[in-house]
Amino acid sequence: MPRIVIQNLFNREIYSKAVPRKVIEIIHENGIDWMHACGKKGRCTTCKIIVLEGEENLSPLTEAEQKFAEQGRLKKQERLSCQAELGSGELIVRVAEINKFPHLEYSH
Repeated sequence: MPRIVIQNLFNREIYSKAVPRKVIEIIHENGIDWMHACGKKGRCTTCKIIVLEGEENLSPLTEAEQKFAEQGRLKKQERLSCQAELGSGELIVRVAEINKFPHLEYSH
């Protein structure tokens, strides 16, 4: 069963029984608020995740992610959670500083 650990949300562990699934869907299904200004369509970068471990368990970069990477809006370790699919294994991520919600408490 795929597992995501969100490091700066107090190492919160979340799971998904269905695979492959977009990372943002797994996050939302587990009751976690996650920013997505464009409605999960890959048109902005507000849903980005910082991947610390498990990049190999994600789908390849999508066309939208490649475009943002070429523009310098996605760094090498960042992915769009609305585009990246987790097939199996573990993924350890962080919420980007710029994408944090004011109503949530984050850890370091």
